Amino acid sequence: MTGYGVATLETDTVSVTAEVKSLNSKNLEIFVRMPRAFSEKEIEIRNMVGNVLERGKINVSIDVTQKGAVTPRVAVNLPIVQAYFADLNNATQHLFSEKNNYDIELFRMAMQMPEASTQLHEGDLVTRNANDWATIQAALQQASQACDQFRADEGATLRGKLTEYLQRIGDLLSEVETFDPQRIAATRQRLHDRIQELAATVTIDNNRFEQELIYYIEKLDIAEEKVRLRSHLAYALEALNIEGSGKKLGFIAQEIGREINTIGSKVNDAQIQRLVVQMKEELEKIKEQSLNIV
Repeated sequence: MTGYGVATLETDTVSVTAEVKSLNSKNLEIFVRMPRAFSEKEIEIRNMVGNVLERGKINVSIDVTQKGAVTPRVAVNLPIVQAYFADLNNATQHLFSEKNNYDIELFRMAMQMPEASTQLHEGDLVTRNANDWATIQAALQQASQACDQFRADEGATLRGKLTEYLQRIGDLLSEVETFDPQRIAATRQRLHDRIQELAATVTIDNNRFEQELIYYIEKLDIAEEKVRLRSHLAYALEALNIEGSGKKLGFIAQEIGREINTIGSKVNDAQIQRLVVQMKEELEKIKEQSLNIV
């Protein structure tokens, strides 16, 4: 879900630059920075971006520069300046017996007094205009689509990596299937040898022994887990080719992990345990990368 898009549009009255950045997130989170003159349009902006980018932590930045007459960045608080000037002029007349013209100096002093002027922010310099809003919409749409295309290009590369991870788990499962018959045979032989050691001192019912042996072997059997794991892997590969399957792939990864863990808990074989650990490593890569899919 990481992506970036920017678009700049100009008209006779304004220059608009829209920038959209996207990061990984389980849900859709949109943060907007825009001129105050268009603050009431924030919900509309969120809906517009959300329709294109369905998931992720998205930062939207909109800069608007008006053309034409230059707007001052400092506003003079005229009533306050007049009050300061009157007080300073009155004080001057009382302090000096000779009448002198201090108007310029007094005005300069009045302008330096607190709250005589106000610094305007960039957003305060922008005025609302229906045509300008249409330009903002167009720029934002282009930036959102560029961000979405960025994510699509990244997704194509990511699909290849996830396919590789899933196929790797499948290959490891094939190796498990190769070692599994040997594990069952070794377990059966080990139990048989232990029983033979006890046969010299204990009378053994062979029929009961076979029943207990079958029950024990069934508890260690991983045939169902292997079938389900193979099915989950196939389903995950199908999901990679379906648009908007990020959350679905996350759920499938949980099921894959459940089967791998069950296999690991049932087998008592060093070779298969090593394969289980390797499958878990590939699964962690899938879980990490699935967060980057819409």
